[in-house]
Amino acid sequence: MQTSHDNVDPAELAKFSELAHRWWDPESEFRPLHQINPLRLDWIQSLVSLQGKEVVDIGCGGGILTDAMARSGARALGADLATKSLKVAQLHALEAQTPNVRYQEISAEALAAERPASFDVVTCMEMLEHVPDPASIVRACAALVKPGGWVFFSTLNRNAKSFLFAIVGAEYVLNLLPRGTHEYAKFIRPSELARDCREAGLEWKQTRGMEYNPLTRRYWMSQDTSVNYLVATQRPME
Repeated sequence: MQTSHDNVDPAELAKFSELAHRWWDPESEFRPLHQINPLRLDWIQSLVSLQGKEVVDIGCGGGILTDAMARSGARALGADLATKSLKVAQLHALEAQTPNVRYQEISAEALAAERPASFDVVTCMEMLEHVPDPASIVRACAALVKPGGWVFFSTLNRNAKSFLFAIVGAEYVLNLLPRGTHEYAKFIRPSELARDCREAGLEWKQTRGMEYNPLTRRYWMSQDTSVNYLVATQRPME
C-alpha cells in the first residue's frame, strides 16, 4: 500500500486515475499504448521467451502489457499505486478470463524489499518519466530480477525533437495523448538511464526506438532513439 515515502508524484497518480475507466478502450487516450503493445511484446519475446516465466510489470496502469505477457504464457504480476487503474486491470482480467495474472497496489521499492530476485523478467514501460526519482525505480527493478534475468525499460529522450514530437505534436497538435501527460523536464536521456542501470548492476544489452507516422497512424520499431526508446538490460549471473 502507498506510504508517504513512496517514490510517487500524487499529481501523476491523479492524472491516470481520472482516465482509468478508458484504459481498455482502444480508441481512447490510451490508443497509442494499444497500438505499440504488440511491438513491445514481440521485441521482449525476441530476447526472452515468456512461456512459464515469472514476470512483473512495474507501473502497469490498466494492465495492457501485463495482460499480454500473461497471455503469452507468463505468470504475470502487475504493480502500480493508482488504485482505480488497478481495479480496471483486475476487472478486465476477470472479463477476459486472462490466465495467470494478478495485480498488487505496491511501489516498486516496497515490492523489491518484499520479493528480491523473484522474477525472470521485469518490465517498466512509460513510467520512469512520471516519477520523482527514476534511479530508485531502476534500482528496485534490478533488485526484483533473478541473476540472468531481463529488465526492460521504455521512456522518452530529452532533447528539442522529443519536446516537439512527444509534447507539442502528440498532446497539442495530433491529440494522441491528453494535454499535460508529459513534463519535458522529467524526460531521460539514454546516457542518464545507462548510468542508472550501470550503478544498479544491470548490463545494457539492446536499445530500440519507437517511431510514429501521423499520416498512416502507424508505429514501428527502429534504431532511432531520439524520441521514444526502449532498453533491454540483464542482471549478470552471480
